[in-house]
Amino acid sequence: MDEPVAATKYSDASAPRHTSLLELARLFLKLGIVAFGGPPAHIAMMEDEVVSRRGWLTREQFLDFLGATNLIPGPNSTEMAIHVGRIRAGWTGLLVAGASFILPSAVMVTALAWAYVRFGSLPQVAGILYGVKPIVIALIVQAVFKLAKTAVKSTWIGVVGAFAALATALGADQLAVLAGGGLLIGLVSWLRSGKRISTSAKGLLMSGTGFTGFAASSGVGASFNLTALFLVFLKIGAILFGGGYVLVALIRSNLVAGLGWISERQLLDAIAMGQVTPGPLSTTATFIGYLLGGLPGAVIATVAIFLPAFFFVAISGPLVPRLRQSPLAGAVLDGVNVAALALIAVVSWQLFRAAVVDWTTLVLAGVSFFLLFRYRVNSVWLMLGGAAVGVGATWLHP
Repeated sequence: MDEPVAATKYSDASAPRHTSLLELARLFLKLGIVAFGGPPAHIAMMEDEVVSRRGWLTREQFLDFLGATNLIPGPNSTEMAIHVGRIRAGWTGLLVAGASFILPSAVMVTALAWAYVRFGSLPQVAGILYGVKPIVIALIVQAVFKLAKTAVKSTWIGVVGAFAALATALGADQLAVLAGGGLLIGLVSWLRSGKRISTSAKGLLMSGTGFTGFAASSGVGASFNLTALFLVFLKIGAILFGGGYVLVALIRSNLVAGLGWISERQLLDAIAMGQVTPGPLSTTATFIGYLLGGLPGAVIATVAIFLPAFFFVAISGPLVPRLRQSPLAGAVLDGVNVAALALIAVVSWQLFRAAVVDWTTLVLAGVSFFLLFRYRVNSVWLMLGGAAVGVGATWLHP
């Protein structure tokens, strides 16, 4: 394993490599195998591995990239993996880290899709989910605490974070919360400086938040073919803001209501497969691709839905350090960062209510929280232990 590097400034893709491609692949393949619980849990596990254990990024760098992923379409946790790969091993690292994180989930979902087509039903995974979900809550809470220490740099930023959490809890649009947080902190910084926004600062702000204009037109008819499948999922990947619920809405409007390629039941089963497997929920596309076109369909749908994420990170990643160098743009990024943490905090409370349903799950969450904070136990072992307890509890009490 490489020696920890706690750099005080941003590395650049053109700088000498700090991490081997093999080490990147090993880490993100491991995370792809055990990263249950959705983007907040994935990001918590990445923070533990990349910042706390390996020192590949400083906490401020991690927060800046987290803020950037919330400003572009695509699965946030996958984009974080891609950012880490680029900053640690250049453009090849970008591809290796992203693909390694996606691959385990895509393979598992393809296997489940084969079983679904072969046997016509879903495998029983309730026990695993029962034990893993409380662990996920502890991981997210730990990450929020650690990142908040870096993100809340002033009283004003703390106040904006609190308002962002309140707005999210009341149902405000996620993009509006992120944009509002950035604009408020940026405005405070501008008023305190007593200066007008310079042309260069305007350019940085536009470049930092203007990656959302790309969209692919599917141009497909009602008849199914692999080219049409690729274009539909490319379009979905290019406009995917807002997380899992938006993914469900986009797939339904395109493939169920618009094209009639799958049924409502098949959509629900596909979403379930994305939820019960580790890694990004967007591998729901893998399941649907297999249903429609077998193994070639699974591969094509997977590539199509994730391809925009690689594109957006490739063009936005090098600009994040430039944003941090500008006082005004850096203030906006601080606001986006604290708003993103507020979103994760609210999601963790919502997940807590769904995951902690009895004394067993409450004890699992509490013990995991203690082990993480007191002994920094590796999250992989906690996830495997939770899965074992869940399966055992379900077997004893069917």
